[in-house]
Amino acid sequence: MARIIGAIASSHTPTIGFALDAKKQDDPAWKPIFDAYDPVRAWLEDKRPDVLLIVYNDHITSFFFDHYAPFTLGVDDRYHVADEGGGARQVPPIGGHAGLSRHIVQSLMTDEFDIGTFLDRGLDHGCFSPLSVLLPHENGEWPVQIVPLQVGVLQFPIPTARRCFKLGQALRTAIESYPEDLTVALVATGGLSHQVHGERCGFNNPTWDARFMDLLESDPEALCRMTHAQYAELGGMEGAEVIMWLIMRGALSARVRCLHRSYYLPSMTGIATAVYENESPEPDATFLAAHRARMDEQLAGAERFAGTYPYTLERSAQGYRLNRFLHALVEPEARAVFLAGEDAAMAAAKLSEQEQDLVRRRDWRGLIHYGAIFFVLEKLAAVTGVSNLHIYASMRGETLEDFMKTRNQQVTYSVAAQPA
Repeated sequence: MARIIGAIASSHTPTIGFALDAKKQDDPAWKPIFDAYDPVRAWLEDKRPDVLLIVYNDHITSFFFDHYAPFTLGVDDRYHVADEGGGARQVPPIGGHAGLSRHIVQSLMTDEFDIGTFLDRGLDHGCFSPLSVLLPHENGEWPVQIVPLQVGVLQFPIPTARRCFKLGQALRTAIESYPEDLTVALVATGGLSHQVHGERCGFNNPTWDARFMDLLESDPEALCRMTHAQYAELGGMEGAEVIMWLIMRGALSARVRCLHRSYYLPSMTGIATAVYENESPEPDATFLAAHRARMDEQLAGAERFAGTYPYTLERSAQGYRLNRFLHALVEPEARAVFLAGEDAAMAAAKLSEQEQDLVRRRDWRGLIHYGAIFFVLEKLAAVTGVSNLHIYASMRGETLEDFMKTRNQQVTYSVAAQPA
């Protein structure tokens, strides 16, 4: 099973990445930052975790307010650096452990901790700024895979400090119940004290930063009791993002051993690093086995329903490219391109030969078997003038006439607002 070998805390200010890219390692203003990361890098080199679960917040780069969620887990197998406005940093993409990600999502949902998922989104400085100084990547490869957890802390209401801690506790079970033999380290990013907007811009509080780190180690319950306003008063409004560190702390044992801790305030943000290891015994194997069984309860028996295909994260990953292509037909421009030449449109979208063949033949049942979700098939049908009832009949291997005999009313319809 997977094992949590420890955790890292790190600020994620973009100045860390800037200083690295500008080769400021020996500059007196920046050197204390890099010196503070030396023990963290040494710990990573010694422990060599297979996976880092990184808790971060996006800075309105890949996640905008048209759909803003409190907790969103990456389930991709690769993550690239997001362009934040001035061009993306020259940092290679990093691999994701999609299997562990999907397991975590199912485990959290089993524990009634609702969570969103994301694919095909870049990670901004919230993730890559600390990553780039923690791990070697000069040859274009990284020594670990990641599971990124994006926390929405910029648009209120946001999760409470206690909710973050409880998520960490659920994450511990999720990780340790993964059956594959993996070593996992958590990385909590953000903070410490800072404010980057309004007349209070530039606020810092090193005294609170030290107190926060003391409490994080020895008394996280005290931090869980605090409100967002109290965090903002002590550490600045943007500094309230340190509640993300409680996710990491919740995933550790009640007592932890702090192997390293540093703090430096060069300009706008208190920059801190820390390394923690558990002091608890190995997790209970019987409990974890029971948890894995409970994870399967909700769909247990569904395999008996012939012709039924629950749309799981695995099926979603298989059909992602195809579903994305068909979903794009909600845009008038994409519809026009498709109707002007299907083959050219599918080739431009880099659909595989199998995917193109399924679409070309309107093999509705084959598309479902492949990994398409029905609701993008509706869109293809609407664009091409096919009714929903034609799709339903095809799913059952029947003619439209025979299928209609099984309905109470002899009607056809589609989601199209007007004829194709």
